[in-house]
Amino acid sequence: MRSVVDRVVLVVGGNGGVGAATAAAFATAGATVAVTYRGGGRDAAETAALKAELEGRGYAAFEADVADTASLKTLRGELEQHFGRIDILVHASGFTKAVPHADLDALDDAFIDRMFAVNWRGQFATMRELMPLLKASDDALAVFISSIAASNGAGSNIAYCAAKAGTETLVKSLARALAPSIRVMGVSPGVVDTGFVPGRGADFNDKISQTIPLKRVAAADDVADAILACATHLTYATGTTLVVDGGRLL
Repeated sequence: MRSVVDRVVLVVGGNGGVGAATAAAFATAGATVAVTYRGGGRDAAETAALKAELEGRGYAAFEADVADTASLKTLRGELEQHFGRIDILVHASGFTKAVPHADLDALDDAFIDRMFAVNWRGQFATMRELMPLLKASDDALAVFISSIAASNGAGSNIAYCAAKAGTETLVKSLARALAPSIRVMGVSPGVVDTGFVPGRGADFNDKISQTIPLKRVAAADDVADAILACATHLTYATGTTLVVDGGRLL
């Protein structure tokens, strides 16, 4: 097992369900952890409280919006000054909402553009802007969070499925382009017990768990463990997306 002790890990979207679990997993394993959070939609007091909460967990916390390249450029400067490098970059930011697939009118242009701006373009832009810091590492890894919706087309909405299919293509393209200096991996969860999809709670999870071979939905820690494994165990893998779905795709 490769150690992550003293490795610099940045979790983009570190205040979300999977992001928070991932940050905690790397911190427990001895890494130096930084996280980003999005302040948009919060007032100054709420943003300050979120930053203090994240720093209280021992993380360096930076405000950034993956859909705003200017904020990513600012983030790069802050990280360069603070750490000088990034060894492991985890792309855990994103959003969605449930829209019936047959309701094409509900996917208007503005919603589709926002879905891709956050869930695909934002991941690419983050990688592009932070590339100098990854190249400063002697053993860099980037991990993208996908979804089995990329494969089965049955996710929260059609645009989300398409964006995640794009994520898995991005993993392959970047892995080929950036080897051997930077490994690129994907982790593809099925249903995860977080608040990621608004309106889906315990009733939905109980119902869907009966269709999963392992008879439960994933915990955020299940996904975080897979992300950590990309850094500690799967050290000869790049361009691969690891499915963590309890067998739902079977």
